[in-house]
Amino acid sequence: MEDSLPQRPRWVKDKTLHSDFEVIQSKTYDDYKDHKNDMGCYVLIKVDFEFYEIHLAVCNYKHEIVKVFKGRRAQDIYSTLFEYEKNNNLQWFNEKQHIAYIGKELKKAEIALSMGNSGYYQE
Repeated sequence: MEDSLPQRPRWVKDKTLHSDFEVIQSKTYDDYKDHKNDMGCYVLIKVDFEFYEIHLAVCNYKHEIVKVFKGRRAQDIYSTLFEYEKNNNLQWFNEKQHIAYIGKELKKAEIALSMGNSGYYQE
């Protein structure tokens, strides 16, 4: 029965599909129209090539830098940032889109750092 599904991707041919399985086409995300502000804060991400580090500044909506997290790998900074937020009962990041955006931008910064590419800019 599951082999008759017309949307079955080729790469799942040897996997068992759940009875509710479906393929969902992603929508086109509009950076401006679909953006939701996170009421807690925003971040600034910079690559410091002199010290071979990525810096992530957490800013409040008075545009004051609250904390700076630094490291060489996106995953290290990302994990430390959210662990710090959780351990200190802070609510900096509430929107899942904002959390995903931070991960994407940190990875872009890590790639730029590893390639020595000073052309990184935060979207």
